[in-house]
Amino acid sequence: MDDPEERFTELYDRHYRSVLGYALLRTEHGMAEDVSSETFLIAWRRLDELPDPALPWLLGVARNLLAKQWDSRHRRQRLVDRIAALSTSQDHLILDIAEHVVDRETALAALATLPEQDVEAMALATWHGLPPDQAATVMGCSARTYNVRLHRARKRLDRALGAEARVARPHPRPARARLTEEA
Repeated sequence: MDDPEERFTELYDRHYRSVLGYALLRTEHGMAEDVSSETFLIAWRRLDELPDPALPWLLGVARNLLAKQWDSRHRRQRLVDRIAALSTSQDHLILDIAEHVVDRETALAALATLPEQDVEAMALATWHGLPPDQAATVMGCSARTYNVRLHRARKRLDRALGAEARVARPHPRPARARLTEEA
């Protein structure tokens, strides 16, 4: 057979079940199918280099792919274990997503109270990362004027955030206190 597609089709038809069976003995079904598919992808790429009895070579490729999968899973699990060992129950309380949502809403409410020019000055510096001379060009002023605007905008934002925080949280939250006492 001189046609590469015919050679590959014949190879695939003859050995796919064997490669899949080999992989199924060592891993779950989905992973076994992935390993089998990748094995034949490698075989397609190296079709001209395949030895005459191709099955041992194909099983060797599958074995190497399974070993890489195992190594990857093992490294990932070790990382998860290390993170778990380094984190405490207090860390989990600190990373409460509800507080992040409240903080985000507070920040958005504070930004909404600022003049558009203040928001633009801060956005050019923080979101777009422009240095003062470039941000000043965008705003149509000198770099010195831009720096003064940015400074004043940040002060107004700080005051607005303080006002929003007082409105949003007039009293300490009892649920948070109970959680920390229980921990």
